[in-house]
Order: sequence, then structure tokens, then C-alpha cells
Amino acid sequence: MTFGKKGILLVNLGTPDAPSRGAVYRYLKEFLLDRRVIDYPWLARNILVRGIIAPFRSGASAKLYKKLWTPEGSPLKVYGEQLAEGVQKELGDEYHVELAMRYQSPSIASALDKLLEAQVGEITVFPLFPQYASATTGSVHEEVMRLLAKKDTIPAVKLINSYYDDPRMVDIFVENARKYDLSSYDHILFSYHGLPQRQLRKADTCNHCLKTEGCCENISIKNQYCYSAQCYGTSYAIADKLGLKKEEYTICFQSRLGPEPWAQPYTSKIIEERAENGDKRLLVFCPAFVSDCLETTIEITDEYLEEFEEKGGDHLDLVESLNGNPKWIKAVAEMVR
Repeated sequence: MTFGKKGILLVNLGTPDAPSRGAVYRYLKEFLLDRRVIDYPWLARNILVRGIIAPFRSGASAKLYKKLWTPEGSPLKVYGEQLAEGVQKELGDEYHVELAMRYQSPSIASALDKLLEAQVGEITVFPLFPQYASATTGSVHEEVMRLLAKKDTIPAVKLINSYYDDPRMVDIFVENARKYDLSSYDHILFSYHGLPQRQLRKADTCNHCLKTEGCCENISIKNQYCYSAQCYGTSYAIADKLGLKKEEYTICFQSRLGPEPWAQPYTSKIIEERAENGDKRLLVFCPAFVSDCLETTIEITDEYLEEFEEKGGDHLDLVESLNGNPKWIKAVAEMVR
């Protein structure tokens, strides 16, 4: 028998506390020093992050965050707070809901302390990443367990792994897409945050990853935890609900960093190819993100739009994410319940 309320810990990636160079530097340092994000040996990772990436990228990134920032703050955090408040209302007094960020604030440590102070009988950890990756969901799970391992009393813990094809989530993306005239677009992109191919191979326990062409295109017991395969699964679920034919859309990956190969095809390359083939109008989904953020609002509708126009394209629209949609709030409440 479990006593006390049921604790729910919602965790997203994180955001700087302010759109300033100092705040962005602190965020990038904490984020990129995570061994699951940059999986180099400790010394190499520290030299790369502390000596090169964080100092040199923080200024440019701060300018982008200033474009993204709202009067209420970072959209990712604002939508996260709306989600936590809404889920709490949906679930009622038998539950205690806390929001945390894997990097920066509110921290996982502070959120766990609040749950334990409320004497919850169990904790469900719900990472706000539909597709599993070691660098996101895996990192959240590891940090939660690391922190709880220091406690004398550890409550029952449930870890949500993924929900990449959850029909409630899929339906919201479909509903958001239907706000647009789909027939007016030359092509549709499903663009996901990328991962180095090295990390995809490390997550493979069946000697399956990148062994054959299109190995990610169908999910099975061999690649059930493959981030790329789950991205394909999300895309197929949305496309099927919209009645899209396979030739009408492309699944691709954005946000590549460094010279080594990442998950392919690259979004930037596909946008260039579509423009060179004569496409004028593109519609883009970003279903790896439950909240519109730097990687969607800025990277897609600003940077990629500019690239598309330079190659001859005219128009690019972004399908809004789940954000504070009441149906998303209800879906999360149902999933954790």
C-alpha cells in the first residue's frame, strides 16, 4: 500500500536564466559537460567545452536568445510552467506535480526535494522528450537516480522511457498542421534534433545500427530504443493521420555540430535540394520538441528560411509544437495517471 500523494516530475532539457552572455555561458557549460551529451573522455570534453565551445558560442547564442525571449521569459520554461500547472489541475489533490530542467533552473535536485518534502509515496519521472535518446531521456533518468541514491529513504520510482507514437500527442500535431492548407505546399519536412552517428551506434545492442541502408525506417525489437527509428515512427504516425504519401514528405535531422557524421539526411541539405528542385513552399514539423524553442522558432523559421530563400525558395512555415495546448496537458495527465 502506498501512502501520500503521487509525485510527478516533468523534466525538459533546460534554458539559460537570461538572454545574456554570462547566463548562456553557464547553460552551455553545464549542458555540454554532460558525458551523455558530448561522450568524449573527461579531459577532452572539458578542454573542448570550457576552452572552445562555451566561450566562443555564448555570445552568438545570447543574441539568438534575445530574439526568442518573451516578456514572461524563455518560451521553453514558460510552456513548461503552463504544462505543470495544467497537469496539476487535471490530476487533482492526490498528486503533486513539479517541473524541472536537466540543466539550469529549476533544477532536478530542487524539484526532487520539494516532492520528498511533500512526503509523496512514489515519483513518476516524465521526460519531455517524445523519442528516447541517451543524451536526453537517458541523462534525465541518470541524474534522478544519482540524486536519489544520496537519500536515506528512496520512494518508489517510475521512469517514462518514450511516447513517440502516442496517439494523443500525434493528434495534436495533426490538428496544428490542419491550420494550414497542406495542398499549397510543395513538400513537407519532419525535422528532428540530430545526434552523432557514433551515439546511435553506441545505443545499439543488436549489431543493427547503420549496417544496412534504411535501417532506421522500421522499428523492431532490434532498434526499439534507437532515437532515429523512433523519429521515423513519430513521422509515420503523423503522416498517416494526415493522409500523406511518402513522396510528399522527408524525415531529416537538424542542429549538427562539428565535422563528424550525424544522423542523416541533414535538414539543411534537404532544404537546399528542395529549393534547387524548384520547390517554393515548405511546411516543417519539429516533433522532437514539445515546446517551441531556439531550435524551432529561430533555427527553422529564421536560419533555415534564409537558406531556403537564398536557393530560390519563397515561403517556409513551421507547424507549432504542443506548447501549452490544453489537449497536451490532458494527454500528459492521462499518461502519468
